[in-house]
Amino acid sequence: MKELAKINVYLWRYKWRIILGVIFVAAQNYFRILIPPQFRKALDSAMSSLEAYRGTSDLLQKETIVNNVTSDLMYYALFVIGFALVMGFFMFMMRQTVIVVSRLIEYDVRKDIFNHYEELDSSFYSKNTTGDMMSRITEDVTKVRMYLGPGILYCLNLVTLFVLAIYYMYNVNPKLTLYALAPMPFLSVSIYMVSSYINKKSEVIQIQLAKLTSISQEVFSGIRVIKSYVKEGQFQDYFQKETNDYKIKSMDLARVNALFHPLMMLLVSGSILLVVLVGGIEVSKGNITHGNIAEFIIYVTMLTWPFTAIGWIVSIVQQAEASQKRINQFLDTKPEIQNNAQEHVKISGHIVFDNVSFTYAESGIIALDKVSFEVKKGEKLGIIGRTASGKTTIANLMLRLNEVTDGEILIDDKNINDLHLNDLRQSIGYVPQDSFLFSDTISKNVAFGKSKATTNEIHAIAKSAAVYDDIMNLPEQFETIVGERGVTLSGGQKQRISIARALVKNPEIIILDDCLSAVDTTTEQLILGHLNNELGSKTCLIITHRIYKHLTFDKIIVLDEGKLVEYGTPEELINQEGFYYELLQKQQYEEKIIEN
Repeated sequence: MKELAKINVYLWRYKWRIILGVIFVAAQNYFRILIPPQFRKALDSAMSSLEAYRGTSDLLQKETIVNNVTSDLMYYALFVIGFALVMGFFMFMMRQTVIVVSRLIEYDVRKDIFNHYEELDSSFYSKNTTGDMMSRITEDVTKVRMYLGPGILYCLNLVTLFVLAIYYMYNVNPKLTLYALAPMPFLSVSIYMVSSYINKKSEVIQIQLAKLTSISQEVFSGIRVIKSYVKEGQFQDYFQKETNDYKIKSMDLARVNALFHPLMMLLVSGSILLVVLVGGIEVSKGNITHGNIAEFIIYVTMLTWPFTAIGWIVSIVQQAEASQKRINQFLDTKPEIQNNAQEHVKISGHIVFDNVSFTYAESGIIALDKVSFEVKKGEKLGIIGRTASGKTTIANLMLRLNEVTDGEILIDDKNINDLHLNDLRQSIGYVPQDSFLFSDTISKNVAFGKSKATTNEIHAIAKSAAVYDDIMNLPEQFETIVGERGVTLSGGQKQRISIARALVKNPEIIILDDCLSAVDTTTEQLILGHLNNELGSKTCLIITHRIYKHLTFDKIIVLDEGKLVEYGTPEELINQEGFYYELLQKQQYEEKIIEN
């Protein structure tokens, strides 16, 4: 259970509730143990009254005996009912402490996992599938909660009931107690033999379940592509194959678990037979009474569920161990990007790339190779290049979503690694290529950039992003739910809402990563006209495949295969007649064709 030791910190957090739970478990078992002696007394009273009844012929005395035994039986029955009610109360309190603690810890663990997910950097998400991460925060946490709740509860119940029952049984007759417990060592051996098998199978099953979750998530996300290529049948077959694999593995574990209950019942039945056999001999010797045999049978029956639950508890613990191991693997993962600064500083926006290189560790691809440039506060830098030339990598490095492999990035003459991570990212308004919107209202998607944004601010920024009219034409206007990933909106609308989300932050640095690719020329001109006003004093990095004639650039860099091949003002690059010049000529030629 070394993996489950990580849970101890949560158990300690709710130690007083757990201590109360232990007390309630012991109390309810104490009153449960008091019930069998009442049956023994009632049976002994009935047996002695029966002998007295048979031994007399006096009708009046017989009537007295019947009345007395009836009164005694009612007396003992009231005791049984009273003990049962008290036991039920403590059982309720037991569940209100131990089970509630398991739910509280489940909440804490899920919250901590989610918080840890948010701390991890992009390299972690490139190595792990969404389905696997979802499985660990849902299925695995549920398995651990079963250990913390029912597992611990029934284990405490077993221990306290076993100790109390053995104590009472031993006080009645040590010899009969020994025979009643004789089958129990076989129980322990069988549990030991299968526990490791259950653990291995549980871990394999959880891995396969994570795979199923990942497949489902990927299919649901890409359902449009699957339908457009008529691949439903292929994915159905693939999912069925993986589901069948999960079924086979689960059935293997179920077969092992299925052996426990019959085995427990067999051993308990053996105990009862031994009690009746040995008890009968002891009664004939006069060492115990008939009531003692009944009392022992009730004790053995009372121990039936706890001992039967041993197999279930072992299964729960082993599955929780396997699940907690998977959770620990994520919780033990440290983010590669650390916040090295504690001091908060105001960022103005002077950017310097000094021989910056970046190589993707997973693939070894060199995305940037000794790139150097400078952007002063308030300047606009155009970043142009072919696909996979390293343009987006510059944005990722600016946001410290990735760390530079070599060289350094300076902002306001300070190394980017020495700035507080929250200050850095809060000072940057980033509009990525893939315009991601949350499944919420448009107003909340815009206000995501500034949580306390007023309605007037949201509307004004929407106008600046040239999306206000589009929003007002929607049925619910700014309160329209955009659906998962903004599926109900067009590509251009999503891009413009993303621009509004970045601008509402009023950041010192703006990074636009090819964010106008899905809008028409008229809308592009309108947006750029607003941006010229909005971005007047902002430092801007605008990544693009085309040249915006409505937006004035102070400097332009051209990247090719990760290297900076051109750098200067637009006029200087035109005079060089390189890639920028060719791109400008081609674009002007296309615009003339469209006009004609």
